[in-house]
Amino acid sequence: MTLTLAPFAENAATSKGRLYQEAESSTRTPFARDRDRVIHCTAFRRLKGKTQVFVADEGDYFRTRLTHSLEVSQVARSLAHTLGADQDLAETIALSHDLGHSPFGHAGEDELHAMMEPWGGFDHNVQTFRIVTRLEHRYPAFEGLNLTWETLEGIIKHNGPVAHKLGKPSWKSVGDFSDVWDLRLETYASLEAQIAAISDDIAYNNHDVDDGLRAGLFTLDELRDIPLIGPAIAEVEKDWPLIDTRLLRLEAIRRVIGFMIRDVCQETETRLRADGIETAEDVRRAKRQMVQFSHAVNEDLSRLRAFLYAKMYKHFMVNRTRSQAKRVLGQMFTLFMEEPEVLPPGWFGRVCTKDTEAQRARVVCDYIAGMTDSFAISQHKSLFSL
Repeated sequence: MTLTLAPFAENAATSKGRLYQEAESSTRTPFARDRDRVIHCTAFRRLKGKTQVFVADEGDYFRTRLTHSLEVSQVARSLAHTLGADQDLAETIALSHDLGHSPFGHAGEDELHAMMEPWGGFDHNVQTFRIVTRLEHRYPAFEGLNLTWETLEGIIKHNGPVAHKLGKPSWKSVGDFSDVWDLRLETYASLEAQIAAISDDIAYNNHDVDDGLRAGLFTLDELRDIPLIGPAIAEVEKDWPLIDTRLLRLEAIRRVIGFMIRDVCQETETRLRADGIETAEDVRRAKRQMVQFSHAVNEDLSRLRAFLYAKMYKHFMVNRTRSQAKRVLGQMFTLFMEEPEVLPPGWFGRVCTKDTEAQRARVVCDYIAGMTDSFAISQHKSLFSL
């Protein structure tokens, strides 16, 4: 395993710095400082009360956005260490990637997007970017967290180039920021950002299997013919014939995570060699994503995702929660737009300073998007129940 930075990794010592100049930390690299700022921000703490698949108060064992983000960051550090990338940068982007999620997971995002459609829509990736560049108010000298260029680039581009999205009204804030400080939205992001993106895939596919089994949405027997997890179950049973179902579940998932990490490392190293990648700039100018699963594992993942979609994400109990979540957010959004005086004083004050309906709608959207599941439920109850 590599202990030093590879030549194609980002180097904190040559970072492009921050939009607002600050004295460097004497104890941390710029990327480590970014990580700490993310961990200490309000939006990160709120992730503990936001849905991953199950509403955050449905059980203490199910993942929330916070525990999901921590698992993603752990996988990202493992991948970065093996590939010789900067671990702090990969971890920071991993910890940041879901800051902009609304309450109730993708159901909440879909509802906010529908409510905001007349005024540009809602995108959780853009919301994450707005949080770290504007909405967090923790420092007297600037809005946002004043993260390094490399972290901001990775946050908005971790899934690939985004220049083609700038025509969408919901992406206007990203384009406006890049006009001031060019994030090179037309290129791929750093190796570290790509590591964070694929770590998200590794984490959620495996912990959704774990949570689905724990919730009783499907059984171990139903997984035996599913790629990746099925062979792992058989392997564990061969090694431990008398193992109980709980340990069987945990050990099988642990082995799948390890297998997927090794596959990504092997495929990435193959691509780096084949494409002649020697510098961080080469990674950005490449014609394809460098950090990726092998073709065989991608096909297996497609079958696993299809299983989870049918058995978990579209399960009638999950659909019921999704339906309720949409009503909660939709009704509150409509009420706040029609009667902004029922907003908390600080948020009402923000609405009153806006000149257009689109600007007022964005303030209302920011307020709702920042809610935890339980806070959204309690607010809806106080607003609509006598």
